[in-house]
Amino acid sequence: MKTKRKDQLTCIDHTVTKEKFHLEWDNKFKMYITTPRPDEKDLYKYYASEAYISHTDSKDSFIDKLYQTVKNYTIKQKVRLIEPFKMHDKTILDIGCGTGDFLVACKLHGWLVHGIEPNEKAKQLAVDKLDLKTNSKDNRIIYKDIQDLVETNKKYDVITMWHVLEHVSNLKEYIVQLKGLLSTNGTLIIAVPNFNSFDAEHYKDNWAAYDVPRHLWHFSKKSIEFLFAEVGLVVSNTLPMKFDAYYVSLLSEKYKTGRSNLVKAFYYGFISNLKAKRTNEYSSMIYIIKHA
Repeated sequence: MKTKRKDQLTCIDHTVTKEKFHLEWDNKFKMYITTPRPDEKDLYKYYASEAYISHTDSKDSFIDKLYQTVKNYTIKQKVRLIEPFKMHDKTILDIGCGTGDFLVACKLHGWLVHGIEPNEKAKQLAVDKLDLKTNSKDNRIIYKDIQDLVETNKKYDVITMWHVLEHVSNLKEYIVQLKGLLSTNGTLIIAVPNFNSFDAEHYKDNWAAYDVPRHLWHFSKKSIEFLFAEVGLVVSNTLPMKFDAYYVSLLSEKYKTGRSNLVKAFYYGFISNLKAKRTNEYSSMIYIIKHA
């Protein structure tokens, strides 16, 4: 299945401001771009909500509890995913590490970990968690910005970005910086939503993974291939994130109807994954990226 593309969609910021934003089509890279893009100095206000759960460990609502349960399960899967890519140094950089759960799991499996997290509250939670669970007392494990690492000339066996690339403001420059941080035989693992999925087509402008304006870029499989090919990196494999279809459908139902309909969300999440078995167009995709 291939989504029937429109040159422009109009979406609402359901999480914070209720403002409207447009998604403009970029034909060169086969992706949508959020417009107008918030000014860099104003971007923080769109994350200033307890509803933005990746910056908290909230378990207040049903959706919060579901998110945390699935997160704990998928962290184990992610650790298994990166194991084949370890090299002698066994170094990993997790960009957008949030409250640090994945870094803790990597550290406990013998990896030398670094993270990047611009949100100060989430960063402190991650530092405290690493201190408590792994006795890592070095606050320099987690940096505020990728530029802080670029200047150190550090190299990593594995760099991960779990639903982060869609947030970065300077996309092409950021991809160049990622390549510079990757060791010669290193592996870059990128996970992003896929607007060619069935659930994206079904929910249209209410599809929660558009998440404007926090998501500045909206990718297809071709987008990722084209963007990274420009800097000499290639997609060597793609993998599904099957739980995302259910979680995104649950949020999308709320955006569409004003209430969380668990039965409908499960149905459309299931159908999305079922159709993706044939098309390989899952709600979210993991891309394994290497030097060409």
